[in-house]
Amino acid sequence: VQLVESGGGSVQAGGSLRLSCAASGRTFSSYCMGWFRQAPGKEREFVAAIRWSGGSTYYADSVKGRFTISRDNARNTVYLQMNSLKPEDTAVYYCAVDPYPSSRWGVMAGLEYDYWGQGTQVTVSS
Repeated sequence: VQLVESGGGSVQAGGSLRLSCAASGRTFSSYCMGWFRQAPGKEREFVAAIRWSGGSTYYADSVKGRFTISRDNARNTVYLQMNSLKPEDTAVYYCAVDPYPSSRWGVMAGLEYDYWGQGTQVTVSS
């Protein structure tokens, strides 16, 4: 599975960005695509995820109400619409595929993801 992210950039606090992640290669009958981020000096953290079948979504508390994850089945692409951005959202954002998602905890813990993109930088200035 190959994942290609795009849409990162620099924005002022309160602004918006939309990230895209296009997937190609091997497919799975039921999988989950997620977004994670890692800021300098910090551990990688879960941001949001969506189950391809059914469309259930999951969000970290820190982004709930500001970020929206969605998918385009025909394009095999997942999006992360980020509104009301804050300086603390600054990080490298990665998309990833969990080919066999288990529970909500499993999806959000980040341990089940086998495929990762190269990352895209998001910088929010105050």
